[in-house]
Amino acid sequence: MSLQTLIDFLEPVNIARISNDEGFKDTQLGKHITVYDESFPDISAADMVLVGCGEMRGAGIQFTNTGSPDAIRAEFYKLFHWHTEVNVADLGNVKCGATLQDSYAALRTVVRELIDQKKKVIIIGGSHDNTFAQYQAYGSIDQIIDATCVDSRIDLDMDSLVPADNFLVEMFTGVPNHLKHYTHIGFQSYFMHPHMLETIHKLGFDCFRVGKVKEAIEEMEPPIRNSDMFSFDMAAIQYAHAPANHITPNGFNGEEACTLMQYAGMSHTCSSIGIYGYIPEQDQHELTAKQISHMLWYVMDGIHKGKNEATLDNRSAFDEFTMAFAEVETVFLRSKRTGRWWMQLHDGKYVACSYYDYLTASKNDIPERWMRAVERS
Repeated sequence: MSLQTLIDFLEPVNIARISNDEGFKDTQLGKHITVYDESFPDISAADMVLVGCGEMRGAGIQFTNTGSPDAIRAEFYKLFHWHTEVNVADLGNVKCGATLQDSYAALRTVVRELIDQKKKVIIIGGSHDNTFAQYQAYGSIDQIIDATCVDSRIDLDMDSLVPADNFLVEMFTGVPNHLKHYTHIGFQSYFMHPHMLETIHKLGFDCFRVGKVKEAIEEMEPPIRNSDMFSFDMAAIQYAHAPANHITPNGFNGEEACTLMQYAGMSHTCSSIGIYGYIPEQDQHELTAKQISHMLWYVMDGIHKGKNEATLDNRSAFDEFTMAFAEVETVFLRSKRTGRWWMQLHDGKYVACSYYDYLTASKNDIPERWMRAVERS
């Protein structure tokens, strides 16, 4: 398949509707995004490719397509363009199929082709179960991946008939399986059956409660950096910061959500990012659309910062620390450009870590991140 054949799965962007026929200033993003409107654009230089997906049937909503992607675009395009070396393309919206499975197939096809073209794909709109189609895109190219989800719940509710409540079951147990590791960020304990967490831990996956994340959000950068795909459910954000979220008054605030998105943008490994669960009809004063637009802006900021990072084989760009803990000798690397850390595993491979892991090792203790990474390898 070529990029041109994706036209069959995509609807072009209606620029007039997004701009309310007012147009954009030269300093706004709307003037600098390569858009699929009348003809399919050349995206060879694109660092970030937007794809809308309004499919909501997986959340039990009986209309197939919402205006969520365009509502987000209307706010994103108005933001000012600071990252001039970050090229953004917008390929419009994935067409909704006759059935939910048809929509999954269309989204899977589009994402697969774009990641195959080495693009960082950003999916906006639709219910959280579209994460499964995002995941399937990697399976279709036989790539084993690490995945990270940000959500107030862990979607493993076997009693629900709604795919948005249990799509992780298929991700975890489907055959063939392409999931090497899963990280869940921001769950709220009162929404979770305790046995569900036990199941997650038995699988060797990592879960972080929202309170722990808020105490040290920088500790979430390494797992996001290691991930191939990243999925963000707007239900993870407080109602006050995202009024379209009617699930909980608690969760992440707007700035914390933007920080997590910046981490995903910085990652050279993370090739797809999905922002799901936005229902415009439940929004107030377009505040949730504005919040998502700011999150997208921070993905760009992360891409900008990530471009400055050196590859690990360029050792002159890193400070190197050799140390032993619990009779294990290993190496920690700290980037001189970004301050990020990596640690060497027993097999010689390097994985993302944090300064806290380095401090733990320097006290002759085994960093939990190192131990869990060794268990999985």
